[in-house]
Amino acid sequence: MDIDTEKILVIGAGGQIGGELTLALRKKFGGAQVLASDLREESPLIKGTGPFTTLDALNKEAMHQIVKEHGITQIYHLAAVLSAVGEKQPLMAWNINMTALLNVLEIAKEEHLKRVYWPSSIAVFGPSSPKDNCPQQTIVEPTTVYGISKYAGESWCNYYFEKYGVDVRSIRYPGIISYKAAPGGGTTDYAIDIFHSALKTGTYTSFLKQDTYLPMMYMEDAIRATLELMDAPLENIKTHRSYNLGAISFSPNEIAAEIKKHLPEFTIEYQPDFRQAIADSWPASIDDSEARKDWGWEPEFDLAKMTADMLKNVKP
Repeated sequence: MDIDTEKILVIGAGGQIGGELTLALRKKFGGAQVLASDLREESPLIKGTGPFTTLDALNKEAMHQIVKEHGITQIYHLAAVLSAVGEKQPLMAWNINMTALLNVLEIAKEEHLKRVYWPSSIAVFGPSSPKDNCPQQTIVEPTTVYGISKYAGESWCNYYFEKYGVDVRSIRYPGIISYKAAPGGGTTDYAIDIFHSALKTGTYTSFLKQDTYLPMMYMEDAIRATLELMDAPLENIKTHRSYNLGAISFSPNEIAAEIKKHLPEFTIEYQPDFRQAIADSWPASIDDSEARKDWGWEPEFDLAKMTADMLKNVKP
């Protein structure tokens, strides 16, 4: 891929992953080559690092015009309504998650874009999926509207590749942990909130039970995995549905114990809410052997390394 000729559109650049992915893409391709967009105002995280435009991902005509005007060659589509928010407004979440993706896929087909990135999630798995080392191909019966929309989206991505040759690629992200952006309304977001509370008040009230294990990943690993997937030769990509991606799995009790190594006075309490049922429907750990085999995925951050870096960088 010739970096100098690529022109990239990031949709949802104001989100938790979108902002940091925009910065990484601008570092790689150059600030002017990456057009950030969001429905909201420009995020302070990316302000001044490159061009920005306001875009409603449900407006296909506006999106298409931006793609043609700027000579876009790749789209990274991050805009979505996440799990916890989606359960409160399911029809709104379905409409946004599906319509925006189909707009992107249609434009990619019509304009013959080189590549599209769209993230899926571990939310595609349900109570009938294997709990431990959940494989990429298994029983998939999601129980949240977020998971249902992501699983449907995986099938649409594969359809557009098989039918029209759209090179769309995807990762099933686990819970993503970062100190740069605020949580976006996901069930795994406790693993971000806990650091802010630990530094601000010295205590945290978890909305999940102490022994609830979930697959997680530090943002640096997630961004690197995304770029590595998009850089891989087409012949290496064996699925255009979505790749499992694993790194670390831990419980609220385990991350609290790791924080206490740095902040001995830290305490945690447990008051599970509706998000517990969502977490219980997901796997405790992920088998990502296909990503490792096909494009060389390898995580760098374990729980100890991630905790130390979060506590060093979080601004309460």
